[in-house]
Amino acid sequence: MSETHETYDKLIGLLDEHGAVYRVIEHAEQGATEEVSALRGNTLRQAAKCIVVMVKTGKKTKRYALAVVPGDRRVDLGALKALWGGTYAGFATPEVAERLAGSVSGTILPFSFDPELELVVDPALLEEEEIFFNAARLDRSLALRTADYRTVAAPRTAAISQPAG
Repeated sequence: MSETHETYDKLIGLLDEHGAVYRVIEHAEQGATEEVSALRGNTLRQAAKCIVVMVKTGKKTKRYALAVVPGDRRVDLGALKALWGGTYAGFATPEVAERLAGSVSGTILPFSFDPELELVVDPALLEEEEIFFNAARLDRSLALRTADYRTVAAPRTAAISQPAG
């Protein structure tokens, strides 16, 4: 079984264990937020865009954030840098992001199963009644009740997004 399918199974097990309300949506393979949102039939504002960010906090120290923002916004690297008093913030390399997330780019979950990866969610996403995201697979997404997401993921919340474009 691939690491991606293990991550998917871990997510479903966690949601079921907590009695979360969700729907599985099967669709053509797609990882880009705009395109997959069209396939799923959700607004961009309901899409959980998940980006792994590296923040340097000292000469030889760094932290990794799993930044989750609405699909119609982009990650504010300056806000993440300020959140941890860092000296630099940038996108993690694809290899590091995929290792920490346990799935390939385009399928990263808004959940962290790695202690090295701190989950930070923009509060704008949590205003939606339901959120949508690729479920560690390009061909499968979940629609998850936001209240259940908050309970199960217990994310740190901070204003970490800015308008796209």
